[in-house]
Amino acid sequence: MALSDERAAYVALALTPGIGPQRLTALLTACQTAHGALAAPFAFLCSVPSISPAAATAIGQASIAAGAAVLARVEAMGARCLLRDDPEYPTELRTIPDPPGVLFAQGDLSLLGRPAVAVVGSRDHSAYGGEVGRNIAGAAAAAGLVVVSGMARGLDAVAQTAALDAGGLTLGVLGNGLGVVYPAANRTLYQRVEERGLLLTEFPPGDKPMAGSFPRRNRLISGLARVTLVIEAAAGSGTLITVAMALEQGRDVMVVPGNITSPTSVGTNRLLRDGAEPLLEIADLLRHYPELGAAAAPAGEGGVARPAAPPPGLTPEEASIYQLLAGGPLGLDDLVARSDLPAARLLSLITTLELRGLLAPRAGRLALTNQ
Repeated sequence: MALSDERAAYVALALTPGIGPQRLTALLTACQTAHGALAAPFAFLCSVPSISPAAATAIGQASIAAGAAVLARVEAMGARCLLRDDPEYPTELRTIPDPPGVLFAQGDLSLLGRPAVAVVGSRDHSAYGGEVGRNIAGAAAAAGLVVVSGMARGLDAVAQTAALDAGGLTLGVLGNGLGVVYPAANRTLYQRVEERGLLLTEFPPGDKPMAGSFPRRNRLISGLARVTLVIEAAAGSGTLITVAMALEQGRDVMVVPGNITSPTSVGTNRLLRDGAEPLLEIADLLRHYPELGAAAAPAGEGGVARPAAPPPGLTPEEASIYQLLAGGPLGLDDLVARSDLPAARLLSLITTLELRGLLAPRAGRLALTNQ
């Protein structure tokens, strides 16, 4: 049997309905190969621990051809399929209770071997939560951490956008297959992560999201990162499921304190009350990553690090404005005085940077969006 046939058989088996990571392991142990499992008699399959008659029936309906079709589609997309024995399969996920049997990846696979922080929080966050998310994620990325999140609207998107804007790296874990943009409003973010980061999922290309997909996605978000950082979460928020998974996986959990009158901070403040580690400044997070070095992200105003350099693609004049605002928001008159540029030219540059989403007016002054 060709190696490619065994790989296709493995994919077909791993994607068979009802065959999760634990059943996949049991089948491979009993049958030695995925091809052997697909060819095994019904009675034998039913004798394998945890394999029910319904699961045995589903296995009998799976085929190598179906697995080969998935692999062909992955290749056509320029993506990769990672099996648990592949060297590129993330080491961090090998140790979680239910490691996925197969992963689909699009983008820069080298991100899987780098220090990472998971940033999670409310979809309906407050202005405070958005500001903290931008500051912390931008500072973490500037310090050299890969920012991991779930590509959802709200704080997921805030954190991953800030990481990219800071010139850093982000890994998006999907609750659907590659090629499906969900939510549709995050299409631009999806494209940016695909080009400059990594998209990762255990669902085959084209799979639409379902209600049960997101808890499965969440275990990968926490599993890939050394620290799971919670910014805002209401009582009963799905973010708290990610926290529970992180703790089960032996990962560290950090929490940003919130306003005690805000509904979106009820869950996070309860986590702090129950003993979670607070994050008050970027140095609190970086202590968990000694390999980055103490000087990786110096604290700025409010204890939050500023991006060390402008994002790529700016002209020298645009970069000079970005660097002036990296020290904190400035009024237009101050910016004119410090830039040595004609006011008309400065206004043109400000408009360009605003259109690119890199700066915005705030309380009568101009500020970087990741501040």
